[in-house]
Amino acid sequence: MSSTSYHIRQATTFDLHTLMQLAEATWEPTYHSILSKEQIDYMFEVIYSAESLERQMQEGQTFLLLNEGEQPVGFASFSVKDGAGQVYKLNKIYLLPETQGKGYGKVLLEAVEQEVKKRGATILDLNVNRYNKAKGFYERCGYRVWQEDDIAIGPYWMNDYIMRKEL
Repeated sequence: MSSTSYHIRQATTFDLHTLMQLAEATWEPTYHSILSKEQIDYMFEVIYSAESLERQMQEGQTFLLLNEGEQPVGFASFSVKDGAGQVYKLNKIYLLPETQGKGYGKVLLEAVEQEVKKRGATILDLNVNRYNKAKGFYERCGYRVWQEDDIAIGPYWMNDYIMRKEL
């Protein structure tokens, strides 16, 4: 872990621009070797416009923003997955490429796990593209492949693993 100070707080609609900037800086490096430029651009517009992010918040996604010092460097979001509230889903987790390797991914993931446990979760699920090297990171953090899922997003497909961890 870096000796630089960091803190995590819940994001609000006042942070939409920051979330959009972080997503823009992380999506291309994360997905350029997995998805076409056209698919990245399409999905980015569908998921990360200000209107879309605000709607996600209104529909129950909680966003956590990680700052290194005063600089936003990453974010995660989660929501209830099942009606009983015991299974939550990690919807997003992204860090600026230049901060990867500092341990922030693990810190942010653990912050999500702690927050959903406080809310009654016993399981946290996440989706990861079957070709995303982040799968190894999630495995090191205790997640296991539970299912495969092919999700249509407009004219494109996301070919994912659903990974699960019992909390």
